Amino acid sequence: QEGTKVPSKRTQNTSIVTSDLLHKNLLKSEQKNWNSISPTYKAMTKRIKEKLEELHNMYTLNSGSLRMRLGENVYFEENGCIFLAKADDGEGNAEILFTVEDLGFSDAFIQRIRISPDQRYMAISLKSENSEEATCVIMKLGNLVVVEKVIPSVFSFEWAANDVLYYTTQKNLKCQNVFMTTFTYQKHTKLVYTEQDARFFVDLYCTKDRRFLTINSNSKTSSEVWLVDCRHPFEPPALVQARTTGVIYHIEHRKDQLYILTTYGEPAEYKLMKAPVASSGKENWQLVYALEKKTKLVDFEMFSDDCVMFLKNAGHLYLNVISFVSHSVQSIKLPTWACEFELESHPELTTSTCYFQLSSPVHPPKRFAYSFKENNLIEQAVQEVPIITNCHTTRLLAKSKDETLVPITVFHNKNSKELHRKPLLVHVYGAYGIDLNMSFKEEKLMLIEEGWILAYCHVRGGGEQGLGWHRDGCQHNKLKGLHDLRACIRLLHQLGFSQPKHTALAAASAGGVLAGALSNTDPALIRAMVLQAPFVDVLNTMMKTHLPLTIEEQEEWGNPLEDEKCMKYIKSYCPYQNIKPQCYPSVFITAYENDERIPLTGILQYVQKLRKAALDHASRTSKKGNWIPNIILDVHANGSHCDSSWEHSLNQ
Repeated sequence: QEGTKVPSKRTQNTSIVTSDLLHKNLLKSEQKNWNSISPTYKAMTKRIKEKLEELHNMYTLNSGSLRMRLGENVYFEENGCIFLAKADDGEGNAEILFTVEDLGFSDAFIQRIRISPDQRYMAISLKSENSEEATCVIMKLGNLVVVEKVIPSVFSFEWAANDVLYYTTQKNLKCQNVFMTTFTYQKHTKLVYTEQDARFFVDLYCTKDRRFLTINSNSKTSSEVWLVDCRHPFEPPALVQARTTGVIYHIEHRKDQLYILTTYGEPAEYKLMKAPVASSGKENWQLVYALEKKTKLVDFEMFSDDCVMFLKNAGHLYLNVISFVSHSVQSIKLPTWACEFELESHPELTTSTCYFQLSSPVHPPKRFAYSFKENNLIEQAVQEVPIITNCHTTRLLAKSKDETLVPITVFHNKNSKELHRKPLLVHVYGAYGIDLNMSFKEEKLMLIEEGWILAYCHVRGGGEQGLGWHRDGCQHNKLKGLHDLRACIRLLHQLGFSQPKHTALAAASAGGVLAGALSNTDPALIRAMVLQAPFVDVLNTMMKTHLPLTIEEQEEWGNPLEDEKCMKYIKSYCPYQNIKPQCYPSVFITAYENDERIPLTGILQYVQKLRKAALDHASRTSKKGNWIPNIILDVHANGSHCDSSWEHSLNQ
């Protein structure tokens, strides 16, 4: 517009340079602080490390390795090597196809394997710990394995046909483009699909019968799927159902019917519906099966005559088998100690058995099988893993401020006397509809053996009781998660599980919002707090639209830039905004220098402000025996936000 003042570039640049310098100085002083403090913990670290290594060696299963069966051939990965074995031969006679080192990627691990239908090509993604982006390497298999193509910054990829690969590229944590590339006669690559809306993330998936490749565009609250017919992979994708606000859906296929896992219709929880391929619009969707109230759908797998749903209800795990032949539903309650399950990768469509693993924070993964023919659950006694018998699992319900009952899972040593004197470690997350991670971790077992109590608080905002549980704890309901956490800790103390002076709170990433908020509102409930790459500066981060995740995150936290009410609401609970001079618990934070998801600047400023508030309080109240908390930040030069290798988590 005429007459508008042009902002001076000089003043803008000066402020950027100043903030960069401030960031560097803060980082330097924190590193110096850590280097002077960390030797204090040397002996303890050594003892813990040795104990964890011992437990790891005792309980490791090679179950985490990627494996894929195609006809008579089994492909699997172990320690950066890809092996090929015959299904009947066992893995002892496997031949090595290639290693990560052969490809010149020494510090990377294999994240995903996809093999072309005729088994002439293999595509793998390689990822290093310091980056969120992976590299896709396509190899021609044969007597000599030849690298055909290397594609940088790839997120997902699937074979549509023997020599046609579709893939998505990732840039700044976003996936918005889908490409198709061919490997035989006329080698070429072309762009197939582009997502224009920044809130949506695109990934690829092949239906179980390999009839369709699906292009899935998902935001936090809605989705849209396009189908590529694998018999005609060069034809343009066909739309299943245009995106509709609030409707999430995923597609499977069986006998010319699309099976649709969707939130469409009331109540807005997952249901299984079906529709003919030729008329796939939502007006033609027919209900096959609806989940019960407060039930979480954890996983879904299609087989030739059945589909299997893994469900979570009131803390217990169930296996539901829906038969497409007899139209019956079998519900099997899984062992009560189990908290997590994982389907073994890529079971064949025609198999008569479904294999999966069950685990809990203190129980190493145990293999189970469900037989469709026998309709029964078989415990696989392959591994000689001593199951922990002296650990007690208790499930509680805490009454929150609005009378909602919030589940808690508690583990403790059966032989522990005087539980009120024992140390307690409380875990919380409560965001994005994601459940608290309750898979096996060696350090959890070590803590149980050393007399600790572990508690997992399944607060609103997480997904433990279905999609409504998440909706009840996001955006303008975020404070409900904080009320839930407070109620959980109070109930634990009332029931004689430890006491405030022996209680620590652990959270990672977005879990840092509720943990940090609780340390501001109820610091007397806990004595220590351990945060990993925590999100502690919600307001400032959500005001910065140039950050890669801000736009898509608005569906979780709201948009403070355009909604003043939302801005005030975020300000009311944001950990950084609400620090005040008072007696804080001790805090230990781990952060990553190049974390793309949680900017380090916010964490540095949080630590500085927290320390100042704690010291201000101590100087004002010069009572005898005044306690000044330890506030420690350990910044890792490498490593990234996501869960990583055993070595990395051991150092952590």
